[in-house]
Amino acid sequence: MGNFSFHSDKIGISFDSHLANHNDEMKTLLLKIRDDVFSLGDKVIEEVRPHRIVYAKSLTFRYFLDIYPRPMDLVVSVRRNRRDPAREYIIRNYDEWKNISVEISTAYKEV
Repeated sequence: MGNFSFHSDKIGISFDSHLANHNDEMKTLLLKIRDDVFSLGDKVIEEVRPHRIVYAKSLTFRYFLDIYPRPMDLVVSVRRNRRDPAREYIIRNYDEWKNISVEISTAYKEV
């Protein structure tokens, strides 16, 4: 799949590296979110970067979700298309994630 794969380890960065500096609640939240994102469809591509996790739908890397893990919350950016700016949310728990899950699903379909 070129430079991207379903679980990218590009430049040696793993998803687990984002879990290392978080409490159990945040680790669980990140893992649940990851499962939810991969359940959107078989074209989901994950790229783990030093300070964030980006999800896209194609090899042209049209991303629909960008997650910046912070110690007590997650900054989540949802992008529906290239023209409109991304919408940004602060997520502290799974209920807050579920509140924007329909928007994320729509972004996945439209990107």
